Amino acid sequence: MVDETIWQKRVRRCVHELKPYSPGKPIEEVQRELGLSEVIKLASNENALGPSPKAIEAAMKALMQAHLYPDDSCYRLKRAIARHYDMPEECVLIGRGSDELLLHAALAFIEEGDEVIYAHPSFVMYNIVSTLMGAKQHVVPLKDFTHDLEAMAEKVNEKTKLIFIANPNNPTGTIVTEPQVRQFIESLPEGVLVVFDEAYCEYVEDKSFPDTLSYVREGYSVLVLRTFSKIYGLAGLRIGYGFAPPQIAAYLARVREPFNVSSVAQAAAEAALQDTEHVERSRKLVIDGKNILYKAFEEIGLRYVTTQANFVFVDLGTDSRSVFQKLLERGIIIRTGEIFGMPTWARITIGKPEELERLIEALKEVLR
Repeated sequence: MVDETIWQKRVRRCVHELKPYSPGKPIEEVQRELGLSEVIKLASNENALGPSPKAIEAAMKALMQAHLYPDDSCYRLKRAIARHYDMPEECVLIGRGSDELLLHAALAFIEEGDEVIYAHPSFVMYNIVSTLMGAKQHVVPLKDFTHDLEAMAEKVNEKTKLIFIANPNNPTGTIVTEPQVRQFIESLPEGVLVVFDEAYCEYVEDKSFPDTLSYVREGYSVLVLRTFSKIYGLAGLRIGYGFAPPQIAAYLARVREPFNVSSVAQAAAEAALQDTEHVERSRKLVIDGKNILYKAFEEIGLRYVTTQANFVFVDLGTDSRSVFQKLLERGIIIRTGEIFGMPTWARITIGKPEELERLIEALKEVLR
């Protein structure tokens, strides 16, 4: 029999400090629990249009070779990404989702007692990977719903190893601009790696959004992360990518597990990257959809944050968990704000027009 008291002492201290990640409810679970046949999920910032048909075709073809190990080097996909972004191949990293590349950065560079800096509220994985490595964490509050880079810079010292910046930020959808970012990275001492988490960058309309790949080309100590989970619609295949100067990329490659990205994911991602028409349709859906939500929130009298991503952060004016439950009973899943320390707020993914209309009508009912 397992003796819990013994294992409590065996487990690393940092694991005791970890809080398991809480994902949104899957559609199937809601259908089982509530006996609903039709459920709309607007909680996890997935692409409402799904994957590119070309990606599906490539994935099905790759399944025929499922008995073989995948290409460990991700040669074809790495070459395709390098060409797509006009970047050297030695700067390209491929991971099992961009989450894995966040973990690689922590594994490669953080030792117990080192320090990291990130904003709050922001993506919860920064806390998870930092806690796992025993880092001291400086958590800087957002200013006007966006990163306060000046305050973050003030936290930098000789023990600082990593700085995480979600741009656009999750859950607020806000960005920091090219002039702000340029000034920030030029102020940092050598030996501090800035991780730009750009999972939602393809949705950005603001022309002042920074070209972080230029920082990689110029040799700054940066790691730029992207994903195939959002605009490319491949969240279920778990594949992401990133860019770093060759010296930094080489260290990150050392902590990568062998065969970490499946053949199916590699094939689908390569095809998705080439289907620019699907990407543009996905962008247009979000641009049109956020305007639908803005208008509805204003009519209802709800405060919201203007977004550069595929979700909107909105203040429901009451406990969002209560609203979540009432929407759930109507077959609609949203993301409540208590995980971000903002209990009256919710993050709502921009779905198809008919899904948004159903959400709006339900919100009018439950907030009446």
